[in-house]
Amino acid sequence: MEARLFQLASFTSRRFAGNPAAVMLFDSDPPSDLCQALAAENNLAETAFLVPQGEDYRLRWFTPTVEVPLCGHATLASAAVVLERLAPEREQVVFHSASGPLTVRRSGIGYVMDFPVRRCVPADAPAGLSEALGAVPEEVVWDGFNFVARLASAEAVRRLVPDLAAIARLPAAGVIVTAPGEGDHDCVSRYFAPAKGIPEDPVTGGAHCALAPFWSERLGKTELHAFQASPRGGEMWCRLRGDRVDLEGACLFYLEGVARW
Repeated sequence: MEARLFQLASFTSRRFAGNPAAVMLFDSDPPSDLCQALAAENNLAETAFLVPQGEDYRLRWFTPTVEVPLCGHATLASAAVVLERLAPEREQVVFHSASGPLTVRRSGIGYVMDFPVRRCVPADAPAGLSEALGAVPEEVVWDGFNFVARLASAEAVRRLVPDLAAIARLPAAGVIVTAPGEGDHDCVSRYFAPAKGIPEDPVTGGAHCALAPFWSERLGKTELHAFQASPRGGEMWCRLRGDRVDLEGACLFYLEGVARW
């Protein structure tokens, strides 16, 4: 068996930065156990599996250990594959996913994804959170999947060296750590999800479905320029539209070929 395989870096215009994603193209739905095995073999934060559905595509995302309900950077990468390699005459593509239909269109920066908002609610910090992070959050909220921990400064976010084993034991998919931004960035963040097989995600679209409304409320603005301060680093532009958020970023091709097994 074989499938076309692409590897791209999302949310960056610089080589060897942003978040790497694999995109695999199939003619029909591959079984879940095969998807999981291929994602583990690719060993990236996420592998996207694309299957044509008329003019649209079905889309699933797998980390090396689990299937996830939403992934921003692998959706951005999938859109680049469709709009740059499979159908370069098109201006947009619709992906049918576990999070509903997701439309991605071309933009001046790269591509704009139309994603669902994740509203945060106040939450008590779970036992061991401060110890796991090595920092005491000024505020903790819950986005339905992850704890969001606000620190005092961007520098505090950058210098974190968390205990990943302790984070994996917390009752959440992961922990988003964030603070007000510096320079032309409105906010900075990092995302740790070792329980999903992702010790630190380099740049996370799904996290910004929560960070966009979180910082919109605190900064009084609906358009945000966000930076994720992982070692690779990456940026995106977020625009709130009610219960939806536009996430805009660039994408670079790195590898193209055929996987055989």
